[in-house]
Amino acid sequence: MGRIKFGGVKDVILFGLIHDYFKVYLPIQKNSSAHTITAYKFALDNLLDYVAAQKNITLADVTFEMIDGKMLARYLDNMESSGNGISTRNHRLACIRAFYTYAAKMEIAAAIHRDEIFKVPLKKSSEPKVVTHMSEAAVTAILAQPNPTTERGLRDQFLLLIFYDTGARIAEVLNIRLRDIKLGATPTVTIRRGKGDKAREVPLSEKTIAHYRNYLGVFHPTESQYSTQFLFYTILHGRKNHMGETTVRDLMSRYGAAAREGCAEVPEKVYPHLWRHSRATHLYQHGMDLTLVSQWLGHAQLETTLVYAHADTEHKRRAIEAAVSDESPLKSFVSPARYKVTDDETLKRLYGLR
Repeated sequence: MGRIKFGGVKDVILFGLIHDYFKVYLPIQKNSSAHTITAYKFALDNLLDYVAAQKNITLADVTFEMIDGKMLARYLDNMESSGNGISTRNHRLACIRAFYTYAAKMEIAAAIHRDEIFKVPLKKSSEPKVVTHMSEAAVTAILAQPNPTTERGLRDQFLLLIFYDTGARIAEVLNIRLRDIKLGATPTVTIRRGKGDKAREVPLSEKTIAHYRNYLGVFHPTESQYSTQFLFYTILHGRKNHMGETTVRDLMSRYGAAAREGCAEVPEKVYPHLWRHSRATHLYQHGMDLTLVSQWLGHAQLETTLVYAHADTEHKRRAIEAAVSDESPLKSFVSPARYKVTDDETLKRLYGLR
């Protein structure tokens, strides 16, 4: 592919790679979500601005050579000292690493710059990450909000059930096609992340399948089980359109607000990824092994699943803390340290060493 020539920039290779990365590779070849692309853009844009300010030059004069390991480390330290947490720092670094990995694949000369970037390690937090999740009571309250006697209510209730039952990401749910749901002895749905990404089979509960059959009769009455039609759609000007993320976020927010009036456990913000965290946490709380939770979620790295162990132990700690009054002699025994997951031991279980 011929690269666009950019006039006015000192490092044509750097800015050419940036252009191709955001205009071709991420949106077209990798089929990344708009949210992912925005996060990557922000990270690289912020870094380039920092380098330009440090060198007292214009953006057009920034070159690959200026962004070495020391410059990147200073940028990340400055970002953290400005009020950003370690998780934000690590996410920003991961986004920058992703671009440099792409650059090294496209231009051999960029490999040395990638190696400089990878000299800067991810920073380990002294506190484990604890994901936000809903209680089972909150999930039940939200699922009860749509009115299934109406078409929209039937659709919305089934949509929420799919989010909870599969634990899939929003893009994965909206990309489900009718052919992906298999009604055999063990009903499953095929979850696909994007072009070229490995698919995974996720089992569906009997309750979800019952709702699915009702949904099919109203929204896909003439489609076959092998249809490539998207499972969820909206109608605009009399035509079926792929349902957008905004539609999903809006309905979740609306039903969350309604459910909160009758259930105090419903959080202030209800959003797509919250269902994924909630389902994974509930599975772990009910005894599913972390290795299976990791496979079910489609995590590329087993360590990512540790957050659900942390969420469970933090939940237990808070429950015990709330049950013990400040005057009780037991209060001194209720400390975060007593309820933390030991990462080394959990990792050993994940990899079969325990």
